[in-house]
Amino acid sequence: MSAIAVPHPRAQERAKSRTVDWRARYFTWFCASVLLVFAAIWVIPLLWALDTSLKPDAVIAAHPTDWWSGSWTFHAYQELFNIGNIQTWYLNSFVIATLSAVFAVVACSMAAFAIARTQFTGRRIIYGLIAAGLLIPPQVLIVPQFQEFNYAHLLNTYWVQVLPAVAVPIAVIIFVAFFTGIPASLAEAARVDGASWWHIYRRIYMPLSKPAISAVFIFTFVWKWNDFLWPLLTLTNTRIMTLPVGLSQVSSAFGIQYAEIMASAVLGALPLIVVFLLFQRQIVEGIATTGIK
Repeated sequence: MSAIAVPHPRAQERAKSRTVDWRARYFTWFCASVLLVFAAIWVIPLLWALDTSLKPDAVIAAHPTDWWSGSWTFHAYQELFNIGNIQTWYLNSFVIATLSAVFAVVACSMAAFAIARTQFTGRRIIYGLIAAGLLIPPQVLIVPQFQEFNYAHLLNTYWVQVLPAVAVPIAVIIFVAFFTGIPASLAEAARVDGASWWHIYRRIYMPLSKPAISAVFIFTFVWKWNDFLWPLLTLTNTRIMTLPVGLSQVSSAFGIQYAEIMASAVLGALPLIVVFLLFQRQIVEGIATTGIK
């Protein structure tokens, strides 16, 4: 009888390793292809808007789908700066978005610290009510909030934009998830040494929570910068309008002048692109470390 050849164990390991490498390589190619497709879906409309904003209206009307026209001009941007208060609207949006982000980080982190590390009656019920706030559409709160700020005589002020953004349920959930991941022994040791809860929150937990702080700050900033419906209803003074509302008022005056409309869209998106390019590392780190899905 002839002996049956048995593969060497190392040969089996090499064959298995080649199979794993093949699967990993193709999975990497698949992920890269998906990312390229999504990048193209996001970048192509932006490039088209930028190209259209730099064309004369006559060229757009004659060849609306052509790219890279040889007769580029900044006339549309000049018209926007001449007709509207672009500088003032930029400043208003920046102040409102920054104040909203700062107050949201402070208020939501304090609420999350109380829920994650202190023990009091009804703690789980309160956290459940905060989480239930995610189920309420923001449009439902427009009428009661408008009446409240009208009675308080805060319409056409920064505060009518900032105060509704202070209590954000998703921000509380992010901070609770992050604080829960910090060892409770740190707070217990500090309490044994006589530290107050305020000292533990300010000196121990907040310095360790930079990823969560960055995530909440950036998301709140982007949300308030893009917010349109609430500022449209509560800001009627052109000197206090935010950029999206001001640009919508100006764009409606241009009618079918596509260059000016696209120029307003580019000006509105430009700050957010800059924020993403500068803080993309903080955004990814914040999402990875706070458990956002």
